[in-house]
Amino acid sequence: MSQINEFPTFPEDCTSLLSKHLTKQMYEQLKSRQTSYGFTLQKAINSGMKNFDSGIGVYAGDLESYSSFAPLFDGIIKEYHGFDKDDLHQSNLNPDDLNAPNLDVDGEYIISTRIRVGRNFANMPLGSAITKEQRDEVEQKTAQALNALEGKLKGSYYPIAGMSEEISQKLIADHFLFKAGDRFLQAAGLNEDWPYGRGIYHNDEKTFLVWVNEEDQLRIISMQNGGDIKEVFTRLTTAIKSLEEKIEFSYSEHLGYITSCPTNLGTAMRASVHIKLPNLSKDMKAFEAIADKYYLQIRGIHGEHSQSEGGIYDISNKRRLGVTEVQCVQDMYDGVVALIKAEKELEK
Repeated sequence: MSQINEFPTFPEDCTSLLSKHLTKQMYEQLKSRQTSYGFTLQKAINSGMKNFDSGIGVYAGDLESYSSFAPLFDGIIKEYHGFDKDDLHQSNLNPDDLNAPNLDVDGEYIISTRIRVGRNFANMPLGSAITKEQRDEVEQKTAQALNALEGKLKGSYYPIAGMSEEISQKLIADHFLFKAGDRFLQAAGLNEDWPYGRGIYHNDEKTFLVWVNEEDQLRIISMQNGGDIKEVFTRLTTAIKSLEEKIEFSYSEHLGYITSCPTNLGTAMRASVHIKLPNLSKDMKAFEAIADKYYLQIRGIHGEHSQSEGGIYDISNKRRLGVTEVQCVQDMYDGVVALIKAEKELEK
């Protein structure tokens, strides 16, 4: 990963939060600092300096990055999350506190539900600063913890390195297989030694999935067809609890669960549904007004930067830091209730 070791000059049309918050004075103040894992400011900003179309442009290399380069990270976190440097994050993974009865039992609107969190090992650098040996250790310990899961979470772990064509095709067909990261992750150092140390776990029912050593060390995902949001959340929290018995995850009282990208800090959670809204989507102003009220993000059917097909959208929570996991899912649920109500009114 070649780095640029001087204050970057950003083009005028660059709108990344890095270009907005990094000043020459700040660069001079931070450029010679290093975390105990040897992570530097230059490594943290490399992706945004190589990709001027970045939305954020910075990645942390470890928990320390957020304090060592606090002048930069604090400003970006404040703008993105509305979260101050003295604020404290609170976690709540208790499904009993979620009020979310299945609101679409007949499956007229909600096609599928998916809730995921990012997790990283405590006392270990993040993906952009990790060594090959450390990444292999993360994979080995995670595979061990996953293979010990029981009941409805029981399944199989598949390392990507040396994967057979047959298994590869099976995982591609299920949309479970992840590829090496894009140019943004590449410039952040998150694709090193690909595909070694990476793998995928799924349960036998294919409703629970874990990606190992993608952007974060673990992406833990619970999903199923239909709109039983509470069931999906309950499965996820059960899995997290089981994994926490074997793995200590990186967490801070200030920033919550620590992730490579500052946008995922806090809950590190994305709770989403694929939902059919053919009538409401003809009036994007009304659609967006409901989404904004419930802190929701509207995406196309294939995720970020994609288009909708047949009036189907991916709707997810926008807030992650300074709110609990239960609040994130409740936001999404309440917003979906409002979206379906608006769609039904237009059907009349």
